[in-house]
Amino acid sequence: MEPRAAWMDKVDQEDPDYWEQNTQINRRNAQTYRVNLETLLGYYNQSRGGLHTIQRMYGCEVHPDGSFRKGFYQLAYDGRDYIALDRETLTWTAADTGAENTKCKWEAERSFTEGHKAYLEETCVQWVKKYLQMGKDVLLRTDPPSVRVSRHSGPDGEVSLRCRAQGFYPAEISLTWLRDGEEQLQDTEFIETRPGGDGTFQKWAAVAMAPGQEDRYSCRVQHEALAQPLSLRWEPEASSVWVIVGVTAGVLVLVTAVVAGAVILRRRNSGGKGGAYVPAADKDSAQGSDVSLTVTA
Repeated sequence: MEPRAAWMDKVDQEDPDYWEQNTQINRRNAQTYRVNLETLLGYYNQSRGGLHTIQRMYGCEVHPDGSFRKGFYQLAYDGRDYIALDRETLTWTAADTGAENTKCKWEAERSFTEGHKAYLEETCVQWVKKYLQMGKDVLLRTDPPSVRVSRHSGPDGEVSLRCRAQGFYPAEISLTWLRDGEEQLQDTEFIETRPGGDGTFQKWAAVAMAPGQEDRYSCRVQHEALAQPLSLRWEPEASSVWVIVGVTAGVLVLVTAVVAGAVILRRRNSGGKGGAYVPAADKDSAQGSDVSLTVTA
């Protein structure tokens, strides 16, 4: 492993062995996932030819005061949900009958589930706070969105207005179309917020209408870097102009620490079925962040 964000270079001051130890942990995880792929092939009666994947995502959110807000731990197989932790009930939610095998065995070992809960509520929170301290100049900043409303014509004569925001940070933003001042959900299309490639984010929302109705619509933009919601309408002579809003005072933010792992393995036409589904080590540091508890699936 190596740092991809400049502020992560500071982690060596917290733990000089951080990168080497986490590299070794992830190498062991890769080996574990190869065994788990064998197990899941058996669960789903699949052949060993072709490409199969296991993906794992886990993380926690903290309140502005650094206290735990929520956590999640989930796995996917071949791009589909497989199993997820219900932290409140200390149970696992299986997405299908194949995952029921894992659910039964993991729930039979309560200490296994309790270990994951403790990791999310304690260890994960500790590291989020450390990361925030190391990268506060980047992670706790607020960049306001630049916004543009544009008009597009469809082949059937229908028109749409698109409200696009870009260059904002953090990622949470609200784009709402209003018609005559009322929220318009019908005939509205959204895309998920996505990275802009420069450390900021972008998003757009479009609404369809009959020609000549454009002046009835306005786009409302809400973001924590804005002192108040921004409202824009389509102006024919200014449709290519971006509205750039000045930066306001900093606002406390929620921070999500997400660690996602994926292992892709091309299976060879050899070997036998089965084996135990062994949870891989989830260790983000050498200081007690390991949530690995060996339980067969």
